[in-house]
Amino acid sequence: MMAPRRLVIVLQAEGLLVPKRESEAATRALDELETLFKQPETLTTLVLVATSLDRRSRMFKLLAKQATVVECGVVEDQADAERWIRNRVAAAGVQIDPAGARLLAERAGTDVKRLRNDVDRLLLYALGQKSISLADAREIAGPASLQDEWAMTNAIESGDGATALRQLALMLESGAAPEKVLGQLGWLVRTKFPMQAPRQVRPAVDALFRTDLDLKRSAGDPRVLLERLVVELTGGRRGR
Repeated sequence: MMAPRRLVIVLQAEGLLVPKRESEAATRALDELETLFKQPETLTTLVLVATSLDRRSRMFKLLAKQATVVECGVVEDQADAERWIRNRVAAAGVQIDPAGARLLAERAGTDVKRLRNDVDRLLLYALGQKSISLADAREIAGPASLQDEWAMTNAIESGDGATALRQLALMLESGAAPEKVLGQLGWLVRTKFPMQAPRQVRPAVDALFRTDLDLKRSAGDPRVLLERLVVELTGGRRGR
């Protein structure tokens, strides 16, 4: 208030710059955003915080030309995550068992926000200790983090039932609603099956409707119902 400039910070800006679905509304929004970048508000500083973006995209090229791009270090794999954990714990004057750092890295993956939260909780849990053990890490480690929301559907497409079921479990343990998972499976059947497994479209649609009805009338444990559906869809892909 009463400041000479306004500061606007947009977190998770990749959702604006790279819409998940192509549509007329998304295209219109990108056009408006492009206009803003080309003719920015002179009294406003706009900060876009985003994960990695496709450097070949139109929006990235425009930002590279119109904005100041600051690239920060990223956690690309589990080894990076382990180093990140060890460095952050060391900065607090504490040592951590390599197995403990490995466990946290396995559970959180490359999600920096979760890594930060887990390490902060771990340091609070081990307050006053000079070292953190694997047992300490196990006490605060949550379920494994979901790294790819579409890994389940990709596994079904390739006929890999075991991976599809593991990814389904990760989605549910990460808090995904059964209705959301069913929606993803519906999208897969509508958009992929007609081209890749046309003979399986009818039984796949029947299985979807049956699962939808069972979920709505609480005819079983949602996880079991979805697991059965995933197995049926994957089996159909294997038989293609």
